Amino acid sequence: MKDVREALSVARNSEGKLVRRPLSPHLQVYRPQITTRTSILHRVTGVALAVGTLLMTWWLVAAASSDEAFATVQYVIGSPLGLLFLFGWTLALVYHLLNGVRHLAWDAGFGFDGPEYHLTGKVVLIGTVGVTILLWIVGLVIW
Repeated sequence: MKDVREALSVARNSEGKLVRRPLSPHLQVYRPQITTRTSILHRVTGVALAVGTLLMTWWLVAAASSDEAFATVQYVIGSPLGLLFLFGWTLALVYHLLNGVRHLAWDAGFGFDGPEYHLTGKVVLIGTVGVTILLWIVGLVIW
């Protein structure tokens, strides 16, 4: 074998015969589908939820500590940047929830046909925006 890539592409099948492994499509050649994008976005929103949870923890600790600490956190969260962060956190939370329900349906064996997973991916994305805006409208009216 002349090349490391060539050596890595050779394997044995279940009968012990040498076969060439198929090459995976490269990202410059392969056009990501909606399932690829929603999977990546699910992981990104999971990280965003972890960061947002740290902010919520800061808020709870400040509320339990003192009036001054709570006022500081309320000032930060109530600023335009803080509200934008909270909106993004809500968006991530709703997306993660809806896409998690989609994954539960997959775990139950539903939605594996091409048209179905394309449709459910679009429903998750559109539903995320709609539910997030609805939550913020209701929250602002009640607040």
